[in-house]
Amino acid sequence: MAYSLDTNILLHLLLNSPTAANTVATYFDGDSPTIVISIAAKAEIEALGMKRGWGDKKMTNLRKLLAEFLVIPISTDDLVTRYAEIDAFSQGNHPKYKLHKGMSARNMGKNDIWIAATASVTKTILLTTDDDFNHLIDSPFLQVQKVPIL
Repeated sequence: MAYSLDTNILLHLLLNSPTAANTVATYFDGDSPTIVISIAAKAEIEALGMKRGWGDKKMTNLRKLLAEFLVIPISTDDLVTRYAEIDAFSQGNHPKYKLHKGMSARNMGKNDIWIAATASVTKTILLTTDDDFNHLIDSPFLQVQKVPIL
């Protein structure tokens, strides 16, 4: 399998939380999965560390963790197009695809759109603990897997 990680999964991995242990056991053990992250997720978690005043040791541990994953830059037209499609879909304005019945239009955070677009273009399953991607579950763009917080 191949996975793309949301920023919250990276945070759990850094903290070695029970959620991280469950994520590793459920998704990463045994089959050597391909794991990618968007440059937006990398930037987001580094900014979080800076804003929270993480010390040198924790930031070094973060950079070691990030080095384990393939970081996907925002550098292709395919990624830019998919960003536009996911943003339009999320706001209920995509010319071809409509939100599922019962779903309302929403503004996604810009980093979340890049993270979703990265998962889509790389054909990886997006792992996340939050609800920001719920409207994209079963969408034509990507697979989203909610990871339970333990």
